[in-house]
Amino acid sequence: MSNTTIPARKDIPESDKWDLSSIYKSNEEWEENLKVLPSLTEKVVQYKGRLGESSDVLLEALKALEEAELRMETVYHYASLQHEADEDDSSATDRDGRAMMAYTRMMSDLSFIDPEIQSVDETKLREWISLPEFKDYKIYIEKLLHFKKYILSEKEERILSLQMQPAQTPYNAFSVLSNVDMNKTFGTVNVCGEERPLTETTWSVFMENQDRKVREEAYKKFYQKFEEHQNTIAALYAGNVNQDVFLMRARGYSSSLEMALFGNKVPVSVYHNLIDCVHKNLAPLHEYYALRKKVLGVDELRHYDVYVPLVKSVETKTSYDEAVEICRKALSPLGTEYTDRLCDGLKNGWVDRYENVGKRSGAFSSGSYIGNPYILLNYKDDVIRDVFTMAHEGGHSMHSWYSVHNNPFMCYDYTIFEAEVASTFNEELVFEYLLKNAETKEMRAYLLSMRAGDILATLYRQTMFAEFELKAHELVEGGTPLTAELLRKTYRELLELYFGPEMHFEPNSDMEGLRIPHFYSSFYVYKYATGISAALALAKRVTEGGAKEREDYFAFLKSGGSRYPIESLRIAGVDMEKTKPVQDACDEFAKVIAELKEIL
Repeated sequence: MSNTTIPARKDIPESDKWDLSSIYKSNEEWEENLKVLPSLTEKVVQYKGRLGESSDVLLEALKALEEAELRMETVYHYASLQHEADEDDSSATDRDGRAMMAYTRMMSDLSFIDPEIQSVDETKLREWISLPEFKDYKIYIEKLLHFKKYILSEKEERILSLQMQPAQTPYNAFSVLSNVDMNKTFGTVNVCGEERPLTETTWSVFMENQDRKVREEAYKKFYQKFEEHQNTIAALYAGNVNQDVFLMRARGYSSSLEMALFGNKVPVSVYHNLIDCVHKNLAPLHEYYALRKKVLGVDELRHYDVYVPLVKSVETKTSYDEAVEICRKALSPLGTEYTDRLCDGLKNGWVDRYENVGKRSGAFSSGSYIGNPYILLNYKDDVIRDVFTMAHEGGHSMHSWYSVHNNPFMCYDYTIFEAEVASTFNEELVFEYLLKNAETKEMRAYLLSMRAGDILATLYRQTMFAEFELKAHELVEGGTPLTAELLRKTYRELLELYFGPEMHFEPNSDMEGLRIPHFYSSFYVYKYATGISAALALAKRVTEGGAKEREDYFAFLKSGGSRYPIESLRIAGVDMEKTKPVQDACDEFAKVIAELKEIL
């Protein structure tokens, strides 16, 4: 496929698209399933006020709830995948919108379930769920009991469920402002005498340009535009934080952080330990920036110098099928059952492979209980990183596959805390395989440089983001309103701490803290840092171990939502309540930097 011409969706061969027939055979079948959602919801609603009558009544209600939620998940999943593959398709957009509306209505109508189950006498409830017929619902009930002290009355829960959609306003407004309104006004950047448009998408490309003048112009124009809208953006982010604090206080949590971590039974100490451990290991990061300054040959290292590759890209050509075989060989420590199933899926219907007009950028894996664990890629055969992306998303999909095939619907879905482990684990094995088989010094240097950048971005950078989120929420919880000036000051202090003495920032470099979309999913980004820490530890354990270590890892993949994440990772062989996995990840980064320094 040409890299200069982006085809329309209709021009992509069917063999290169995902095959959604494992979910629904046709859009007509989807429509039929959408229509029955109200009746399935009503079937559950008829048990309202009766859930504590007897074990038989509760079991009937849970079966009805399972049927409704399974159908809803399937309907929404199918529509969402179609929309992500082609946002220019008005019919797909329509289906996605109607699915979201149906989901919101169902969540509102069924909001009585959790508080009513939690109101049942706990001793009696635990007796019921110990019965054999409750085996598919026991974990679901136990997790509800975990939340019991923070669940409100039925009327209050319904009010909170109705505000789910309005609560998305700060993020939606930020997204429209940055991706649509501002995206038209960034201007252009002069590249070799040609004016090229500066957008949210092209900005990262300019930051990797070898010409420093290009990077500087793009950087300053980009952040100037954000600075012009700083008060609006600060107000939107403040609104997001205020929403978290409102929910925290309404439910009775001691902090927004506790509220965010409580559902997964992750102690707040895990979050604080991550930040503390990274603080103690900033020396290798500062050494990396000193190396970057030396390699780039600049008098002063600037913030627009941190993304340009330390090692120029090595020209490679890896076809899609060749990438699949690299994954097969790299992941061989997991055994042929794993690699055969993954590679068969990668070649036969799991993956939407290439870019088309209207398709979402980037990549993701999306699984549901019914249907294959689908992967969206925008694969390019001259970008070696896309091989890593294939392995990464394949890790997610295989995690989903094992979760679905080893758990009932009501407890199959694993947490985001665990999700990044399986994906990053696969990336690490691909890195080790390619490094071992690198035929030239240039390729070895390129791989080491890329790996250093990945660990930096996932461990150090996400921890810096996590620390900023924590500080912002603590300010509001302590009675200090968030302003653009305060947010920028807070973020600049973190920039100076993490980047170290070699970095010289621009007056508006702290605007970076107001342009990160992930901040609107509060206390999310720390999971990337814990995820890569766990993944590096487990990859080492599996590759250096034997059958037991491999089976421990599979026990983790099969856990799904049947265990809390700290417990499932502990079974795999890593304890995230301790700082050792984070320290080991920092040590691995230091090791990569030392080797990179030597080879450069």
